[in-house]
Amino acid sequence: MKALVSALLAVAAAALLAPGSASAHPLGNFTVNRYAGIELSGSDTYVRYALDLAEIPTYQLSAEVRAPGYPARLARQLELTLDGERVPLLVLESRVVRRPGAGGLTTLRLDVVYVAVGSGAELVFQDRSFAGRIGWREVTLSARDGASIVRSDVPSMSESSALQKYPKDLLRSPLDVSTAAAVVELGDGPGSPPAVGAAPAPEHESGGFEALIERGDVSLGVLFLSLLIAAFWGAVHALTPGHGKALVAAYLVGTKGTPRHAFLLGGTVTIAHTAGVFAIGIVTLALSQFILPERLYPWLTLASGLLVVAVGASVLRQRLRWRGRRAHDDNHHDHGHDHGHDHHHHHTGDELTSKGILGVGIAAGLLPCPSALVVLLSAIALHRVGLGLALILAFSVGLAATITGIGLVAVFARRAFGRLSLDGPLIRTLPAVSAALILVVGIAITVKALPGVL
Repeated sequence: MKALVSALLAVAAAALLAPGSASAHPLGNFTVNRYAGIELSGSDTYVRYALDLAEIPTYQLSAEVRAPGYPARLARQLELTLDGERVPLLVLESRVVRRPGAGGLTTLRLDVVYVAVGSGAELVFQDRSFAGRIGWREVTLSARDGASIVRSDVPSMSESSALQKYPKDLLRSPLDVSTAAAVVELGDGPGSPPAVGAAPAPEHESGGFEALIERGDVSLGVLFLSLLIAAFWGAVHALTPGHGKALVAAYLVGTKGTPRHAFLLGGTVTIAHTAGVFAIGIVTLALSQFILPERLYPWLTLASGLLVVAVGASVLRQRLRWRGRRAHDDNHHDHGHDHGHDHHHHHTGDELTSKGILGVGIAAGLLPCPSALVVLLSAIALHRVGLGLALILAFSVGLAATITGIGLVAVFARRAFGRLSLDGPLIRTLPAVSAALILVVGIAITVKALPGVL
């Protein structure tokens, strides 16, 4: 018994106190990051190329990138022209290194040094590799050993140290440079090629609830605690920006929702989030040749925004229509008839809430958390699918519990205000204001998603 308690405490400490030991890629789990450093040395032209794959592209492309002959195949996507003539790039040296990433997955780095077979004064370069994949793209041009640069449209120094250290202030808006044009003067004597250099992979350190997937035997006690930890991180994740908290609260206030509606919303969020993780996982595993999984996120965001707009417009129209009817009844009916009309309105509000539950729940849970997708892929890679699915479901339940709790707070707060003698114009307009807030949130989500799909 004491051993079991010790094991549980160790698991909890690993998950709660060290969630980031094996941190995810700084630019995100989906990124394919590229750097091309063109170096003029004496009479020779070299290209030092670096490819840095985050967890999910590594899962998809590791076998291809690590295969013999890949650097030579990659050179076909790197177009270097000198005086208008494309010159071949021959591989001088290459190295591929795997590093630990999030959730037991790995990241992959490839370094290659190419030499150009040819010479010229007008240099044009274009990196056509991995078109459509998101990530850092950078090109530099430098000269040494008698060579010089007359003019160039790219810098001589790398802002990311050749993808070794990404600037924190550019993580949200990474560089997107894949071409270079310059006029250069080569030297008279032969140059010396750049070196790939030593870059040993760091030691593997695991942390967070993702690390539980890597464990060998999981007892019932450890499994139970693992699920609790996953639910805890789901609840924490729900408190981060952009997970429908304001939407759910405004919807339940605007439609006079009940605690039952709050629980129904939480259940819908759980189902939508879990289904979203599985859908992106299927695309990553089976359909990535046709659909890039990272390209689905803007479309899912757009769908979520349009759903919120539709729900908000419906609720606002209903609230304004009811206010018009109430104003009309106040002028033509007595108090007793008013009471009966109010009862009928309350029933109509409940019907509207029930109709909108699906739309609001899907909108709040449609966009899956990338870390949950990492857990799914890690579970598949480690042949622990059952545990991975259980952790994802627990994560979604924790997320939904937080959303449900916020919904219940909104419901009971509205009821508490309703018991007070606060029947002024501001209080009476609160449901309509909440409905308008839903509409504004939906429009904001839609506008934010449009650049990613256009």
